[in-house]
Amino acid sequence: MLLADIENGIWCKIESIADQDVFLKLLDMGCIPGEEVSIIYRAPLGDPIALKVSGYTLSVRLDEARKIEVKKV
Repeated sequence: MLLADIENGIWCKIESIADQDVFLKLLDMGCIPGEEVSIIYRAPLGDPIALKVSGYTLSVRLDEARKIEVKKV
């Protein structure tokens, strides 16, 4: 399942990141496969979304979230 499809407040574990550019960007921010993540907020039009990961809040675009495969914890 993709991170973009997860409901707010549900905790998931990152399985893989399909896009190399997105992977490198998220890697710099500590968002790597195996890390737990949760969507805490969606902008009124759905983009961007705010994630809780590694104890901090991270904002990503919806198209980036569609490239992140997750598994519910």
